[in-house]
Amino acid sequence: MDYLALLGISFGLAGDAFAAAVSEGALQKNLKIYYALELSFFFGFFQSAMPVIGWIIGKSGENILRYTNRLAGFGILAVIGIKMIWDYLDMRKSHTFPSHGKLSLKTVIFLALATSIDALASGIILPSSIGADTLPLLTLSAGTIGIITFCVSLSGVYIGKFFGCMFSQYAELFGGCMLIVIGLKILFSF
Repeated sequence: MDYLALLGISFGLAGDAFAAAVSEGALQKNLKIYYALELSFFFGFFQSAMPVIGWIIGKSGENILRYTNRLAGFGILAVIGIKMIWDYLDMRKSHTFPSHGKLSLKTVIFLALATSIDALASGIILPSSIGADTLPLLTLSAGTIGIITFCVSLSGVYIGKFFGCMFSQYAELFGGCMLIVIGLKILFSF
């Protein structure tokens, strides 16, 4: 198994989760460690589960999955991003720029799911790209992807919190635009 390639893939897959975590951290007025851990856990969990699911499904219908996954990921991120931009424009109208509170568990799960769509597709190619051709090696790979995503997301939340304080009035707009860009990247990748 190619461990160096696995690390590269892991950090590459964690990029979308990192961007979403930075956006969410920037929007938190009173960031609690529990919330940062919860957000990072779900990003890591879905990033590690999706390659396994992709590997299993990839055995049967690879081409069907590619198209529907991209649309689903784009759709979820675009809806969340558009809502954030709408909220920003609404705040500009009222001249108040509060940060939002903790996202609901349902929204966190949808966000983590949407940012892990590319990990689902990577499960199809993991056996050939890094030599994870058995279930134990695939499980090790998925665990590595999940742990790296967790750590990257956790640091992203705090990076977003730090820089979000400086640009708090634009954090909602930035976060919404970032999610739409991530969605477009997912839609046009492969």
